[in-house]
Amino acid sequence: MTDVISPNGKKMSPRLTRAVTPIKDTTAKTMLLSVKQEKRRAENEEYLKNKNVKAFLDTISEAEGGDYHAKFGYGWARGDWKFTDESTHPGAGFGGSTTASGRYQITKSTWKLQCTTAMGLTDFSPHTQDLTAIEILRSVKAIDPIANGDIKDAIHKASGQWEALPMGPGQANRPLNGKPSGQKYMPYDDVVSTYKKFGGTAK
Repeated sequence: MTDVISPNGKKMSPRLTRAVTPIKDTTAKTMLLSVKQEKRRAENEEYLKNKNVKAFLDTISEAEGGDYHAKFGYGWARGDWKFTDESTHPGAGFGGSTTASGRYQITKSTWKLQCTTAMGLTDFSPHTQDLTAIEILRSVKAIDPIANGDIKDAIHKASGQWEALPMGPGQANRPLNGKPSGQKYMPYDDVVSTYKKFGGTAK
């Protein structure tokens, strides 16, 4: 999307520069995209108010061992694997092997797709991380099961995105290329108890 600069030098949304779009305005599609992004963002803000969704986000964080300012390697690798600049995704962490960052260990490519493209957000602040995690849960069709307390279905679907979650009762996390991923995961019963600890309800 092309930024519009106001007289005082601030960026403005093209959608807000006028009330009526001329028929021959070539920026019409950009303006419609901005409306779509804002709608998606508003919907995710509403999901964030749901106690089950909030509890599930807290559970993902505990399973991943993340922190809003964590880079890959936080908590176990030698060195200070944290970031302070929230203006954008921080990039690769320990060893440069992955860009998994933040409370939900979101990779840069996922952030670009589920945050910048889907909602028009370009920062990596705590609130944006929460909204991005919700967008990810929506993309794997886990958000409605979570909101409705169908925790078994929610965990199974979310495990396709977060390897720290098991695929189901008595199951490990998802394999990579047909083999165990090797990443530690939270056992199913522990996921459910953690979710309930944070105030989530289950059917």
